[in-house]
Amino acid sequence: MGISGMTGFARDSGEAEWGSWVWEARSVNGKGLDVRLNTPSGLDTVEQAIRKAASDAFNRGSLQVSLRVDLSGGETIRVNPDVLAKLSAAYKTETGDIPTGVALATLMGIKGVVEADTFSMRDLAEVEGASDALSASGTKAFRALAVNRDEEGETLSAILLDQLQEMEKLVVSATAFAEAQKTALAEKYRARIAEFDSDNAVSEERLATEVAVLAAKADVTEELDRLSAHVARGKTMVSGDGPIGRDLGFLAQELNREANTLCSKSASLDLTNDGLALKSLVDQLKEQAANVE
Repeated sequence: MGISGMTGFARDSGEAEWGSWVWEARSVNGKGLDVRLNTPSGLDTVEQAIRKAASDAFNRGSLQVSLRVDLSGGETIRVNPDVLAKLSAAYKTETGDIPTGVALATLMGIKGVVEADTFSMRDLAEVEGASDALSASGTKAFRALAVNRDEEGETLSAILLDQLQEMEKLVVSATAFAEAQKTALAEKYRARIAEFDSDNAVSEERLATEVAVLAAKADVTEELDRLSAHVARGKTMVSGDGPIGRDLGFLAQELNREANTLCSKSASLDLTNDGLALKSLVDQLKEQAANVE
């Protein structure tokens, strides 16, 4: 098991006394589950069963599902004995003879004597076991499609984990730069004050207060803690089972929010670079999340 993608193709076919059929199912990315069926008219029971099978098998994705049925037997010719008997009786009354040869052929050509029955899809719906066979075959195609999507999910899982691990490294690096940033800010501020305060008019207490205010404004501890928590949550999600696409997309938004704040509070080039690198990885994660069921 594991996460699943949303792209795949599957096909299933079968034969019976009444004909043959082919199911084809294609799946691409979608925000929700959108199933579009193209089936012959008259097979309402089959369509209902396939829609249910799709909702049972998938949570997200745009599915194009088609069914082609080729009926065997074609057209059946039958004679209406009642109509022929009435016409024959009328002929005998008029001529005194039983219609044979050309006369019989003429009667057979009259509308209603010979009827053609064409086996249709509506007739197929009444054939015992036909709808069940078609529905079972369509469900089988969905199982094959799910396998394709699971295989894509394995590839996506590896990509997502790599991205999250890179984020984890950047958070560790940013944490070190954030600690150094506090000291650098304090030293820079003291140096600037010293340039303009040659008479030492600014007290050490006032200077310490201002340095503390600057350090508080530049403190990114909460952002880094939340980034760490989000990355850990992402790794747990990707390593688990079930549909996570929507949750992963939301997580990417939260990661992006924290990375933006980190960049806005940064007072060092190193911390800014880590923040920008995080934003780039988050964008990549968001793109891949759109491929996950």
